[in-house]
Amino acid sequence: MALKILQPHVQPYGQFDGLDADVTSVLGGEVVTFSYVSITGSDKGAADLGDGYSSTASKTRVAVTKTLATGNRPLFLVDDGVAGYGTMLGEVVGSQVGKVVTGGTVLGPHTASGSGKLTCWDATGLYAVSLDAVHTNSATGLVPSNGTLVGGAALYATTGGLLTPAAGSAFEALVVGRFVEFSTDGSLVTSPLHLVASNLNQPDGASSVIIPFTRAVIWFQGGVGA
Repeated sequence: MALKILQPHVQPYGQFDGLDADVTSVLGGEVVTFSYVSITGSDKGAADLGDGYSSTASKTRVAVTKTLATGNRPLFLVDDGVAGYGTMLGEVVGSQVGKVVTGGTVLGPHTASGSGKLTCWDATGLYAVSLDAVHTNSATGLVPSNGTLVGGAALYATTGGLLTPAAGSAFEALVVGRFVEFSTDGSLVTSPLHLVASNLNQPDGASSVIIPFTRAVIWFQGGVGA
């Protein structure tokens, strides 16, 4: 999945209905906030949200969105993304949910497509975010090709909820976390391929293989903004 929690004993802040426009496009790892929509509008609520709401047009209900504007609070990291999510059965042929099976197909939809809800995380700590869910500009984004990016760099969020080290791309001048390192699988230990297969080495002993980083490990400033 696109968001990986790297510290034990952490519970999510909660699951909340997501805006229709965001539920199917969230990858997991974006920064999100609460918003409100009219209960008589076209945005559909999760199935368990109908009780207790008046039909009066002025009434609203909460919804989570990754579209950020100045002053939005609180801020969370979101999961229930698309990549790596699988079926409700828990296992697929003895493997973890969301594993890619023969032919390269991920089984089943992401969890939010069934419930309409997104899971929000507010705890301070280490997380890993897949590189398809961050600001991907090659020169200024949260990507290995950004030559100015260093460990401990401040991270912000764009108006689309994407983590970025570029303050000029931020929805607000608010540090939401810090960059730690890039990783192949979201763990804090990355094994170079030349240590796994010695025949990949060049004659001089140097590796000829570039590690295909897939995730950014970040420290998230939990409970950002009150």
